[in-house]
Amino acid sequence: MQKIVSLFFFLFVFAACKNNDHDKKSTDTTNVEKESINIQYAQGFEINAFDGYKTITLKNPWPGTEKTFKYALVEKGTVLPNDKNYDAVVEVPLKRIVVTSTTHIPSLEMLGESAALVGFPSLDYISSEKTRQRILDEKITELGKNEDINTEILIDLAPDAVIGFAIDGNNSTFATIENTGIPVLYNSDWTETSPLGKAEWIKFFGVLFDKEKEADSIFRTIETEYLSAKKIASKAKETPTVISGAMYKDVWYMPQGDSWGAQFIADANGNYLWKDSKGTGSLSLNLESVLEKGFEAEVWIGPGQFTALDEIKNASKAYTQFKAFKGGRVYSYSMKKGATGGVLYFELAPNRPDLVLKDLIAILHPDLFKSHELYFFDKLQ
Repeated sequence: MQKIVSLFFFLFVFAACKNNDHDKKSTDTTNVEKESINIQYAQGFEINAFDGYKTITLKNPWPGTEKTFKYALVEKGTVLPNDKNYDAVVEVPLKRIVVTSTTHIPSLEMLGESAALVGFPSLDYISSEKTRQRILDEKITELGKNEDINTEILIDLAPDAVIGFAIDGNNSTFATIENTGIPVLYNSDWTETSPLGKAEWIKFFGVLFDKEKEADSIFRTIETEYLSAKKIASKAKETPTVISGAMYKDVWYMPQGDSWGAQFIADANGNYLWKDSKGTGSLSLNLESVLEKGFEAEVWIGPGQFTALDEIKNASKAYTQFKAFKGGRVYSYSMKKGATGGVLYFELAPNRPDLVLKDLIAILHPDLFKSHELYFFDKLQ
């Protein structure tokens, strides 16, 4: 299921999970730690290396929980002492994998491990041309809905691991999968609020395929490009005011001030008018309050699922009162889609924040990025 599916700016839809046992004792004391793999921006996981195995500690599987999960990644021939102290034990490198969010797919592709993907729930959400071709070639199997994966088909696929994500601990799907003997590893990249924090989760997949160095190199390139673009944006002489989101059933949803989306606008040297709001999710506002504060905003980023100015006008005359609408400075990420309707932005943007930032800088400061062709966004006509 496409993880960031929503009507408005940078929201997510999630599923699944299992409870953790806090009484487990670490087996790492039976071995001397060799190194910790550097995780600079991501807050949700850490990786440690020992003789013959590595561990991933998941620290923030979903918001509002103190649970942690610990996974052992064992090299072939290594005997892991006290393996019951781990939530999952897998032999690496993985050969066959099932993932459950489209945001996992770019990491596999960038690491050159697309061929390892054998199953996915709700295949139509995938936008990547490369992975869609593998679907057409019947190399990736449909597993049904994310919250109700077909376990019979999954067992037949015999993956080495299933990579899941969870909004809470109430969904029993992954517990059912674990009962079949298939390891489940949770990936909580969606809980990160830093653009580079989300992108750093490629290191999670890197360690699963014994490609830690490759993952680090890929991430460092993205980081360099992101920070370089941010530095260019900081030199802009003006800071345009920005509004985001749109109405759904008379409620205007837009990103909160500490969110991923708001951070992009700040790094692009834009003045997001709700930047001082607290929280990492979504604001729910009435039209009157948005008009009062935002009608003079110069740029409108992410107007829901609208794909043309006439659509916006026909949905509500109130939209036409905004300066950004009148000036035609409305930009959407909803128009670039895969062959079966999956939105490219939802799949790739968390993995390539450098491309998102360059788009936003080109939108807010066109003089700074004259040669940049928008990758995710389109100007509504």
